[in-house]
Amino acid sequence: MRIIGVTGKPNVGKSTFFSASTLIPVKIANYPFTTIEPNVGVGYVRAREVALDFKVAPQPNNSYSRGGYRFAPLQLVDLPGLVPGAHIGRGLGNQFLTAVSNADALIHIVDASGGTDSEGRTVRPGTHDVLSDVDFLEVEYEMWLLDVVKRNWEKVLRKASTSKMPLSEGISSTLTNLAGTRGEVEEALVQADVPDEPELWKDDDLARFSKSLRQKTMQILIVANKADVPEAEDNIRKLKEAGQSVVPASAEAELVFRKADKSGLIEYVPGSQDFVVKKPELLKEEQRKALELLREKVLQRWSSTGVQQALDEAAFSLLHMVAVFPVQDPRKLTDGKGRVLPDVYLMDPGSTSRDLANTIHSQIGAGFLYAVDVKTLNRLSEDYKLNNGDVITIISTSR
Repeated sequence: MRIIGVTGKPNVGKSTFFSASTLIPVKIANYPFTTIEPNVGVGYVRAREVALDFKVAPQPNNSYSRGGYRFAPLQLVDLPGLVPGAHIGRGLGNQFLTAVSNADALIHIVDASGGTDSEGRTVRPGTHDVLSDVDFLEVEYEMWLLDVVKRNWEKVLRKASTSKMPLSEGISSTLTNLAGTRGEVEEALVQADVPDEPELWKDDDLARFSKSLRQKTMQILIVANKADVPEAEDNIRKLKEAGQSVVPASAEAELVFRKADKSGLIEYVPGSQDFVVKKPELLKEEQRKALELLREKVLQRWSSTGVQQALDEAAFSLLHMVAVFPVQDPRKLTDGKGRVLPDVYLMDPGSTSRDLANTIHSQIGAGFLYAVDVKTLNRLSEDYKLNNGDVITIISTSR
């Protein structure tokens, strides 16, 4: 399962975003370093409910279905807060950056109100430069990555000289947890415009390469949290004018709506533009007023809380994943237990029907014969590239 890291400086709402996404209670407080160890949970991203195409009622197993969407699981990690200078050990330093390196993409939470300084301390809203918060995360990670590259460069040179190994292979095999695929390393080498002979590289070459490698292997989505604070609107505009792709959000509103929905007080589907009060007689007056205020300041202003949109964009726009629905019986749309369209898998871009078979079970992959496109009933080869919304049956000797 792919990992999405929720990151940012302290006191910007990271843990609130994580809790709203997973409904896992975590420590939320108004001071730096509330999160010391990463919190791990399962969040869900929205894919169109394919059961609508077949006019059947789905029976979800590894997911859930609401509001015309299938919500597919992925792993979320609430990372410790980052402060400037982390790459030289400030704050939680290397502990944070090592945790970041394990994520496939990052959701970078920034305080859109400008109400926290670079260390995460509370200041008057509108007084802190939000643009500086966006830049420093990339710089900190790139500086840390540069240090890792420098410390391992002699190993890379030995592989290139003694084993006659291509430079891209030497880097990817040495920095196995950081360098991504060999193809990504090759793209980073071209983008960095470094010398062909690695022994001629200088510090500037290593720095350019580390920056390019980060851009290829670590995608980042900016989430402008606390969008309900008046000062946030101007800062969100500044972020967009600076060329940032930004999702305005209120993690606090999402958490309120999700909890009220779970308790049965309201009907709220994550990502929706509104909610419906189900049991008005059970709402206290202060609860009703709070819900109406959040409806006005968040849903009516920004069309959503932004939390679900951020998860969706991280999975489908940053990681380019595809949601695929496997079934065992292509005509009944059922699995081996007779459940209708029970599962959905988030597959990497370029994944094939054989990759799907291996994801379902290694034995099914080993016995792969062919696949069937359930929508057309056409036979598919093992190298068929999966598309978003595919419904696939795997024919295998193991079944």
